[in-house]
Amino acid sequence: MKDKEASEFDRYAINYDEELGKGLSLTGEDKVYYVNGRIEWLSHQLKKFGLKPNKVLDFGCGVGSSSPILLEKLGLDNVIGVDVSEKSLAEARRRYGSETVQFIRFDEFCPKENIDLVYCNGVFHHIPPERRLWTVDFIYRSLRPDGIFALWENNPWNLGTRLIMSRVAFDHDAVMLWPSQAKRLLIKCNFKIVNISYMFVFPKIMRMFRCVEPFISSIPFGGQYLVLGIKDSRKGQKGHD
Repeated sequence: MKDKEASEFDRYAINYDEELGKGLSLTGEDKVYYVNGRIEWLSHQLKKFGLKPNKVLDFGCGVGSSSPILLEKLGLDNVIGVDVSEKSLAEARRRYGSETVQFIRFDEFCPKENIDLVYCNGVFHHIPPERRLWTVDFIYRSLRPDGIFALWENNPWNLGTRLIMSRVAFDHDAVMLWPSQAKRLLIKCNFKIVNISYMFVFPKIMRMFRCVEPFISSIPFGGQYLVLGIKDSRKGQKGHD
């Protein structure tokens, strides 16, 4: 995560929601629906596999929309949001900063193997492919033994997702991450894959069918996918670039 990404998102810090809304408007929903949906689904998955985090790192937190919802819906003690964009962080602090939700610059965060869960949404398609392995390793080193990595990404199989991204200015240079690529990245950095699931199949106009989404979450239909991995601290780490 370098200066290029920082300057890119500094430009959109104030009007981030407006730019994102240009794409999401095709679904009939706004970002609040998707933020809540991601975290509620993550909560369901954590309970399903008997996982209970207390301290969470919101990796690539942007303007901070997810951080307070993570705190509330996962019943956490503390959330730390990190990002490369200082202007986005300033907006996050203004909107959501508190004693239990803090926001700091990425280059000021030092991995100490004391984080229970790293939550990351829509960040990796902005990271150059040659830097992705290093980034996953950074996340690995941030997590405690048996810590959890929850990686949400946009699903390249979904044509609606591609259309949405084409309408969002800060996604024009994005390089999408295929689920198989995400899985290989995590495994290479010694994460044990717990589950891969796909959500957000139906737009608002077809919301009466959303009740079936949990039952078809293993099929790559949804607009986003979640890779859930656990840090396998019993293995020695491999070298990373």
